[in-house]
Amino acid sequence: MIFTRQDHQRLAGILAEAGRREVMPRFRNLGEGEIREKRSATDLVTEADEAAERFISAELARAFPGAVLIGEEAAAADPMLIEKLGDAELAFVIDPIDGTLNYASDLPLFAVMAAAVVKGEVVAAVIHDPVVADSAMALRGEGAWLAGDGTSRDLRVAQAAAPREMTGMMSWQYFPEPLRSTLPGRTPAFANVCSLRCCGHEYRLAAAGNGHFLLYGRLNPWDHAPGSLIHTEAGGHVRMLDGQPYRPAQPTLGLLCAPDAQSWQEIRGILVGEPA
Repeated sequence: MIFTRQDHQRLAGILAEAGRREVMPRFRNLGEGEIREKRSATDLVTEADEAAERFISAELARAFPGAVLIGEEAAAADPMLIEKLGDAELAFVIDPIDGTLNYASDLPLFAVMAAAVVKGEVVAAVIHDPVVADSAMALRGEGAWLAGDGTSRDLRVAQAAAPREMTGMMSWQYFPEPLRSTLPGRTPAFANVCSLRCCGHEYRLAAAGNGHFLLYGRLNPWDHAPGSLIHTEAGGHVRMLDGQPYRPAQPTLGLLCAPDAQSWQEIRGILVGEPA
């Protein structure tokens, strides 16, 4: 199946409308009982997450009949949904609010994200910022760009630099031991390493050249399918820590994004301590 630019614009429009209708009206307006824990006090779901996912799923079902729809909240209720991702002629992975902890904390740093997946390959991606109403977008083989308010500009990752001059963002909490404990101690090799608690905005920053690398442990497809394509189409090098290409239908651990293959090897060697 060919996912066209027209299809891509339709996907982007659905996410933007979800942001306007379901996400922003509830921001800083959530009532008692509308924020709930899933697995922990930092893993939350809100009424806005659920409402936005219902809206996006319904609109995608109308626009793309027969497509497999895998939303974060639907997959939390039925983890077997993810198994449909590898063979589906067309599937969408949906993150109705990426950065729910920020959203529930009244911090305006969250995103509405989705990716189109054809036979296990990510072919289109949108990371929409409903606060400023623009979207980072990518179509496989056609580049990555930032679109909003009638304007568009290409996205390009940062130039390679010496590690001591690199900045990055990473989430080390979901790595197994001993890596979980050793990763933080290796970050002083770089100029700065931080976390925004929102994959969507971290991918957006890196794809725009505002940071050199990203490192993630747990790889839920709705968190990383959109950003991995945007980063790749912006010229970046995206690989699993074992050096294999990222595929959202193959759940595994450890994803590293860098400006190029040589930088990827250097960063991996510093953080993991061995070559791929």
